[in-house]
Amino acid sequence: MTKIFKQLGRHWAACLAVVALLIVQAYCDLSLPDYTSKIVDTGIQQGGIESPVPDTVRSTTLQALELLMSEDDAALADEAYSDPDADGVRTLNPDADNAALESAFTTPDVVLYMAAAKNAATAAGTTDTVVPTAYDLDAVATQLAAASQAPGAREMLQSQLTDGLSQLDETVADSLSSQAMLLVALEYDAQGIAHDVQMSYLLRTGGQMLALTLLMVAVAVAVGFIASRVSAAIGRDLRRDVFRTVVGYSNAEIEKFSTASLITRTTNDIQQVQFVCVILLRMVAYAPILGIGGIMHVASGNTGLEWIIFVAVAALLALIVVLMNVAMPKFKQMQVLVDRLNLVSREILTGIMPIRAFSREEFEEKRFDRANTDLMKTQLFTNRTMVAMMPFMTLIMNGTSLLIVWFGGKAMDLGNMQVGEMIAFITYTMQIVMSFLMLSMVAVMLPRAGVAADRIDEVVKTPSTIHDPAAPKALPADGTHGVVAFHDVSFRYPGSDEDALEHISFTAKPGETTAIIGSTGCGKSTLLNLIPRFYDVTEGSVTIDGVDVREMTQAQLHDELGYVPQKGVLFSGTITSNLKFGGDHITDADAEQAAEIAQATEFISAKPEGFDSPIAQGGSNVSGGQKQRLSIARAIAKHPQIYLFDDSFSALDYKTDVALRRALKAKTDNATVIIVAQRISTVLHANQILVLDEGRIVGKGTHAQLMESCPAYQEIARSQLSQKELNLQKEGE
Repeated sequence: MTKIFKQLGRHWAACLAVVALLIVQAYCDLSLPDYTSKIVDTGIQQGGIESPVPDTVRSTTLQALELLMSEDDAALADEAYSDPDADGVRTLNPDADNAALESAFTTPDVVLYMAAAKNAATAAGTTDTVVPTAYDLDAVATQLAAASQAPGAREMLQSQLTDGLSQLDETVADSLSSQAMLLVALEYDAQGIAHDVQMSYLLRTGGQMLALTLLMVAVAVAVGFIASRVSAAIGRDLRRDVFRTVVGYSNAEIEKFSTASLITRTTNDIQQVQFVCVILLRMVAYAPILGIGGIMHVASGNTGLEWIIFVAVAALLALIVVLMNVAMPKFKQMQVLVDRLNLVSREILTGIMPIRAFSREEFEEKRFDRANTDLMKTQLFTNRTMVAMMPFMTLIMNGTSLLIVWFGGKAMDLGNMQVGEMIAFITYTMQIVMSFLMLSMVAVMLPRAGVAADRIDEVVKTPSTIHDPAAPKALPADGTHGVVAFHDVSFRYPGSDEDALEHISFTAKPGETTAIIGSTGCGKSTLLNLIPRFYDVTEGSVTIDGVDVREMTQAQLHDELGYVPQKGVLFSGTITSNLKFGGDHITDADAEQAAEIAQATEFISAKPEGFDSPIAQGGSNVSGGQKQRLSIARAIAKHPQIYLFDDSFSALDYKTDVALRRALKAKTDNATVIIVAQRISTVLHANQILVLDEGRIVGKGTHAQLMESCPAYQEIARSQLSQKELNLQKEGE
């Protein structure tokens, strides 16, 4: 996990910007339930009335309310309103002390409304609660105005009011306080502005909700944009690091990981890390902010239902722990199975021709099906485990909603909670549960991404056994001559118990051709691969002009070499781009001359586009012999000092082989040429022939010398040449 967070740490500025934006998004998200509560409770149930202090009030109603206030409160209320207009309506001054006025108006509002309701019930001849009208309000106001004319009337009303309120318990008092808005609504209705007040509040509050929603959408888009860019940059950097590392690997590291695994790590594993980085920025950073904010909002209320949240979160965490313990081992196994499937697929697709030739389609289909089925079973198990989470999550969330509605309904019945408050509480609870749900989903993804990150890190941190020296040596100042020397060289493949080469010593000089021949598996290609440092010697040393190749930089070493591998490898592009693969210094003339020497001009000219003819990936659109000639031409065009041919003439017919070597001899007259070959005809005229047998040199000399002194060479010669050809050669000597 730390490796993933380390990658995010490289983009700390963008991550901080995301966190800041997520705080804004969470603020908007957490504010919306409050606005919903306001619309339901205030906008709908209370007619858009937010305060027991009316913004406009008729003089008669204000006088009635002042009679129910203390003298100080009555004076404060009278000063807070403007003079009556033509209709006798007074307007609240903008600079009025609303807090003090609310304290003064609340109880008189309730008492006056109850008096109006009682008057309405009396008029209707019933003892049931009746909703009063403006007429009832005016009647009560008139009665209070008449009663206030009697001496000591105000004091008597205040005394009766105080005694009555002191006998009420806290719950009833709170219930009566919530009815203070009803008097204001009744007053607005009497003025004919109740509908306008309600619509104004709904439009204002709805507009604020819309603005917050649009801001939240904009922030979410910005977060998604930044998170996507960060994850894409992380993927790009990881691919670049992996590619740079793998390009510097020796054959030992490539064989250790396998090509299929390296491809999987560069593609699938990096995609896993990219995906989880987006999730981390968009969900993991957001979930705690949303959850903590929701808890704070719930805790700030006095609903008494907080325990429901703790029960829901506890059930959720228990479910997550169980599922993680079941699914995590399978996530780790899945990556190994993906590697296996890629390996089998690659082998089958690469070897499709031999598979058909040997009628092994059915066998390979079964082998692929086994790898595919193993991966499918593991994926099904993990997917079913994750899918099983959703019904339980739904059960927890719906059960939580049911508990809130059940106990919230009881609280509403007691007058402790309003409808909007319950809606807001449900919303906050769902936000809290969803934040834990988001964290749980990330908890599922993180281990798999952690495995992928470990696999990527393993590649990046595996050092190549072939590396440049800290203080490289330069070749002689008078120019490179190209003398290649092996000094008692032994080599053992990593993990092997036996040496592949033992005590190899020889010198290859400029202007001469050194050929290496021997039975299959005797170490010919291994010996050649020690010169460009595809492997490093186990004992002894390989030198060029007296400088150990391990004391040179790889770039410096490879600049001196023209290497033609045993299997011709071409790259997608054109014939020209492949011939100029050795560097920008190669001109068109160099490429054409190299193609002519390699006997490739004839088939190139036969193509409609000539040297601009396209080459498919791996050279699949040219024959084996053409591919080999282009590989040879690529090395020649580089003008190296040392040529290395690893059995590079095997796909050529004898006529082309002879013509190519004759032209090559003229071109490489001053260069060192080392040829690995299977055919005697290829090495007949070499200045020096090395005969290998089981990793040892068993013969060294010219063809004539070896025919006299080396039984192993004689055996190879007799197996390839007729007695007549051998006699002709002997006579020619």
